[in-house]
Amino acid sequence: MASTINMKVLAKETAIYGLSSIIGKFLNWMLVPLYTYVLQAQSDYGIVTNLYAWTALLLVVLTYGMETGFFRFANKENEDPATAYTTALTSLFVTSLIFAVVCVLLQEPIAAAMGYEGHEEFIAMLAVVVAMDAFASIPFAYLRYKKRPIRFAALKLLFVGLNILLNILFLVVLKWTDVRYVFIANFIATTIQTLCLLPTIFAERFHFSWSLLRQMLRYSLPLLVLGVCGIMNQTLDRILFPYLYSGEDVKAQLGIYGACFKVAMVMMMFTQAFRYAYEPFVFAKHKDRQSVEAYADAMKYYIIFSLLIVLGMVVYLDLLKFMISPNYWEGLKIVPVVLWTYVFQGVYFNLSFWYKLTDKTQFGAWFSLLGVLITLILQIIFVPRIGYMASAGSSTVCYLIIMLLSYWIGRRYLPIPYDMKRIGLYTLVCVVMLIIYYILPLTMWAHMAVGTILIFIYCFIFYKLDFNVFRNR
Repeated sequence: MASTINMKVLAKETAIYGLSSIIGKFLNWMLVPLYTYVLQAQSDYGIVTNLYAWTALLLVVLTYGMETGFFRFANKENEDPATAYTTALTSLFVTSLIFAVVCVLLQEPIAAAMGYEGHEEFIAMLAVVVAMDAFASIPFAYLRYKKRPIRFAALKLLFVGLNILLNILFLVVLKWTDVRYVFIANFIATTIQTLCLLPTIFAERFHFSWSLLRQMLRYSLPLLVLGVCGIMNQTLDRILFPYLYSGEDVKAQLGIYGACFKVAMVMMMFTQAFRYAYEPFVFAKHKDRQSVEAYADAMKYYIIFSLLIVLGMVVYLDLLKFMISPNYWEGLKIVPVVLWTYVFQGVYFNLSFWYKLTDKTQFGAWFSLLGVLITLILQIIFVPRIGYMASAGSSTVCYLIIMLLSYWIGRRYLPIPYDMKRIGLYTLVCVVMLIIYYILPLTMWAHMAVGTILIFIYCFIFYKLDFNVFRNR
């Protein structure tokens, strides 16, 4: 009964955070058609893909695990949550400011090193954006800690709305189809969002503690290695591709890969929404003796719904492909591969709490380092031969291996009674359905009709076996 109530609370908060994560990312996702249909060339979207991969990596570096560190120490006995908040906030402010100033001063040599000579303003704008986003991560974490998902969602959606409106204004209304206006829109929207966070930034009386900061850094710095390696596993393909691909028109190929990669982002939206609710939930429940049962249930339902998304995306890919220009369709074959990457990544995130709760975060660092090594080796070997298919496949193999390792080692330190029989059943059903869908020689509409029937069968199996947790009792 307690586990059922916990799952209902988690489901409710996941749904609320989804307003900012799923709806917000969906709206950003809809910028992809705008970029692929309006920007002057495929290579322009290649620039967007490459530079945003760099910003994602730098954002993880600049937050250096302090979000999770804040949750840990805000929920720790004998620690003052307000002191944990203002200490983390001060630390992020100082490091983010230093980063922004250095990048603005050195924008020309940085642009030259990255192959963007003559476009130094790209570097300056994105450096300031990353600095503001890194600093804002702690106020947003504070809102999650205080269980204020509506304010969290509103501020996230404010950024999304402004970014979309500015993109439409620049690229469609004013017809300024130069790629620089993509970055200008992001800069303006991020600045306004940061200003709107001021009431949250000053919500607690300032109290900085050097001793607490040292404890937080000892806890969080291994998570920095984990985070950097984790984001490298997600972005290394788009960062390294220009250096590894031996074919012609590298930026155009990267643009095709980046656009088709975005098609699969529905899975990432679900995973991100789940994470926003699940992370504070786990740390708050850790003192409860029934917590391991809640973790096991959360894993099972995450897998059930993520596999349902895989089925839906594959079945309706012939409709989803119209979100990007036909000039990019040649890369759609990566979509199923990327979907499985997101599934394994989400399971790995669920598993990661065994080393976060037992303060053995060094394991996360080792897993992530191994993942980067696997990704790097596979890309170096195969990208020159088969292009962006190797970029997509290397991430899938990486997350599959570290997911399995985390599960196997975690059983020793924090045994969690995962329902492996039921998880295995849903996985087998999903795989069999995908095989049936792919081998049938049917027309597009007949294919989708059969796929829809398969989805209904999967949902019926879920209804009969596991839907009871969502029923009122």
